[in-house]
Amino acid sequence: MPTSPSSTSNPSAPVVNTRVALAVATTIFFMWGFLTCLNDILIPHLKSVFQLNFAQAMLVQFTFFGAYFLMSLPAGRLVARVGYKQGIVIGLVIAGIGALGFWPAAELRIYGAFLATLFVLATGITVLQVAANPYVALLGPERTSSSRLTLAQALNSLGTTLAPYFGGMLILSNTVRSPEQIAVMPEVERATYFAHEAQAVQGPYLGLGIFLFLLAVFVFLFRLPALTETTEAADTSSHSWGDVLRHRHLVFGVLGIFFYVGAEVAIGSLMVNYFSLPEIGGISEAQASNYLMAYWFLAMVGRFAGSALMVKLSPRKLLATFAAVNMALLAITMTSTGAVAMYSLIGIGLFNSIMFPTIFALSIERLGPLTSKASSLLIMAIVGGAIVPYLQGVLADRIGLHHSFILPLLCYGYIIFYGLVGSRTSTGVTQQD
Repeated sequence: MPTSPSSTSNPSAPVVNTRVALAVATTIFFMWGFLTCLNDILIPHLKSVFQLNFAQAMLVQFTFFGAYFLMSLPAGRLVARVGYKQGIVIGLVIAGIGALGFWPAAELRIYGAFLATLFVLATGITVLQVAANPYVALLGPERTSSSRLTLAQALNSLGTTLAPYFGGMLILSNTVRSPEQIAVMPEVERATYFAHEAQAVQGPYLGLGIFLFLLAVFVFLFRLPALTETTEAADTSSHSWGDVLRHRHLVFGVLGIFFYVGAEVAIGSLMVNYFSLPEIGGISEAQASNYLMAYWFLAMVGRFAGSALMVKLSPRKLLATFAAVNMALLAITMTSTGAVAMYSLIGIGLFNSIMFPTIFALSIERLGPLTSKASSLLIMAIVGGAIVPYLQGVLADRIGLHHSFILPLLCYGYIIFYGLVGSRTSTGVTQQD
């Protein structure tokens, strides 16, 4: 079995199997997938509690993914200084603090307080993303980095698959009152209703916070390969951001992450409300959360299958093909109603599967000690999950939710370009064509 390249750099250190290290790292992927997807449950919940329109409700994703943009560079500097392992530990601790913040936010019953604690939670996940994505990609040969990262992302999708089930059961299980019903409630009953709805998030996030702290302790005590030879600390040269940005495949990859995450998050964020429309599904929000679970389940299935496929097939061509299929599925959901509109949107999850890990792995290809800086830029681009959903929310308020999916359709068009053209390095291709 293979061992970490860096395991031999210290003769006194125990040899750590990279498969064991990968198993530990994938646990981290599971947790941030679970936490991120809970936003899709929070949005309809907070939309009801605080009587928000679509654009206001999308501030949940705007705040959460905005943290990626603001905190990625500081996270990159942190990881470059302390290393991948310690970066993962620090990220888990920060995310745990953010999760615990939901308790006082619910007590205050102020929408801004929920947004503030989401920002802290997302800051921790940003550090995790900056540290864990390149770490997994580097835990083995460069040729199979896309396959390896896709496998790790499959566990991320397991988290996103389970989150709607538990979130729907714990957060959306209560009967949601319409604005008209709330308007005629006595003032005391209305205040009690809003307090109960806000507090529905306290228990789940308290449990998640405790688990994140325990996971941080476990990772701290576990002897993971350091991989210091791939960080700036191992390089005697001083590299600027200009050195990183000279690599065109990375620049195009940053845009690829922006548009992909934007499309994925926008679709997941609005799916519950979309399926609740009379002409689409006409179902309750709690029932719609089960279909959201199917969306993420298909992403998990696709990532397990994609990890195996990319060992033999070109990651670039597979990426472009999957993006083209998603454009077709979005066109179908926009031009149909009922079950066809529902299942075509759910099917997008299957073809989303390989996109993030493939774009990420292709973008850091052959960057060596520039990898940590490149990773910061790529994670910063996750801000697409803040901007695209918000813009789609604005579109939904103006032209209707049904036709607002034109925005993610255009995003997938760029992914086709990246897979076929933008991902090729200027010095030649080392992964499969």
